[in-house]
Amino acid sequence: MLDLLEIRKEIDTIDEQIVRLFEERMQLCSDVATFKIENGKEVLDRKRENEKLEALCAKASNPFNQVGVQELFRQIMAMSRKLQYRVLTENGKDEKFTFKSVRSLPLAKAKVVFQGVEGAYSFTAMHSFFGEAIESFNVETWRDAMEAIRSGEADYAVLPIENSTAGIVADIYDLLVEYHHSIVGEQIIHVDHALMGLKNSSLEDIKTVYSHPQALAQCQKFLDGHPEWKSEEFLNTAMAAKKIKDDGDMSQAAIASPYAAQCFGLQILKPHIFSSAQNSTRFIIVSRKEMYVEGAGKISVCFEIPHESGSLYDILSHFIYNDLNMTKIESRPIPEKNWEYRFFVDFEGNLNDSGVKNALFGIREEASNLRILGNY
Repeated sequence: MLDLLEIRKEIDTIDEQIVRLFEERMQLCSDVATFKIENGKEVLDRKRENEKLEALCAKASNPFNQVGVQELFRQIMAMSRKLQYRVLTENGKDEKFTFKSVRSLPLAKAKVVFQGVEGAYSFTAMHSFFGEAIESFNVETWRDAMEAIRSGEADYAVLPIENSTAGIVADIYDLLVEYHHSIVGEQIIHVDHALMGLKNSSLEDIKTVYSHPQALAQCQKFLDGHPEWKSEEFLNTAMAAKKIKDDGDMSQAAIASPYAAQCFGLQILKPHIFSSAQNSTRFIIVSRKEMYVEGAGKISVCFEIPHESGSLYDILSHFIYNDLNMTKIESRPIPEKNWEYRFFVDFEGNLNDSGVKNALFGIREEASNLRILGNY
């Protein structure tokens, strides 16, 4: 009869041998990195790795073990590459950033652009981040805001990128890729939606409700209680409120912030139709300059990867290996490539940190089109 304790002892002995052999292998990998530095060779040699995996799999005795051997050595090779990237970084071959460190954002005589109108949440976010004494102007669309930065008409733009309940603002991610601007800050604003209409109007008068799609989605439970109302999407919550004022139609209402009602002289018909301590919108501050404030603690990047099994895991493992805390990951389709995706990742760190340099160096070598969106 098998003795479980004896079996475990044998496993322990084998594991100790594996650890010893692993450390010997990693030392050799360090020597390989030194050779590659001296001879200008790339760390990743995908053709050789695939050939090596095929040869090792062929040595396994059955199909189950072949899969296991492939997975085991894929991980060992990935760790080998990470060690080599670290050695290269220590020898000055690390990721070279074009971002410049600054003590504080240059705000003297700065112009700030926001999408929408006065009373919009982006207007509130702008003043929360920059203060009241700033020169600002508004545009109709987020693309217009990006164009204003590119042309030099504005120094900074304030853009919503995600809501804690409705999710990401996908168009902003796409614009960040299209326009090579940088995220230099962020501002989180608590969202409190109210239903508003003209003075002396009532809920019984309402036939159509206007607001931004996310605001309509957040207030859907309230709207479901009024199936006789028609919901219409609008570019911005405050612009929806302005429409109510300009049209002067008692049958129209808007969902926006209480501040918007105050700005446009509207009557709040129902307050707090969606208000929660957890309902907040995160706005990013965007600049055409590649800069980051000393002590910045969050980094945003985007990259594309080969459409192959395990490729995303291989890239994300660079964060794990360098002890970096990834706080967010999103994906967006790549328009010119069917069923392939661009990934957006937020993680904690500063571009001066050695672990960050190691991770980004490794990702740059193994991913396609890595771009640092900002350190803020």
